Amino acid sequence: MKAHWEHFRHGADIGVRGIGPSLEAAFEQAALALTAVICEPERVRPEQPVEVRCSAPDAEFLLVDWLNAIIYEMATRHMLFSRFSVHITDLTLAATLWGEPVEVARHQPAVEIKGATYTELKVFRAADGAWVAQCVVDV
Repeated sequence: MKAHWEHFRHGADIGVRGIGPSLEAAFEQAALALTAVICEPERVRPEQPVEVRCSAPDAEFLLVDWLNAIIYEMATRHMLFSRFSVHITDLTLAATLWGEPVEVARHQPAVEIKGATYTELKVFRAADGAWVAQCVVDV
């Protein structure tokens, strides 16, 4: 199966879903879906690496912490990210995000994401073996 991401509607907010052959791949795709809420990920050059670490008591909370860590890095560094490398060991996530500072004219950001929520929060392995990681983000 090929890793991919998608959005789903939820009221006034937007759901992000990452699907992949591993938990790490699903988290990477969920992060890409997060970027795609803001702008077209293809417009973001993966030039500068940023390291992120987080841990949680289960995979669902780890997904929320992961996405909120990305949102924090976007807000405090004024950057967008388009490439993600995730490693998860014992519910501790270590990742590298690659991106660049926001250029409004080129990136054309559509919305600002306030945070990842527990709404529609699910991390599971589907019948076909693919990992799915999803939640709704507040825009």
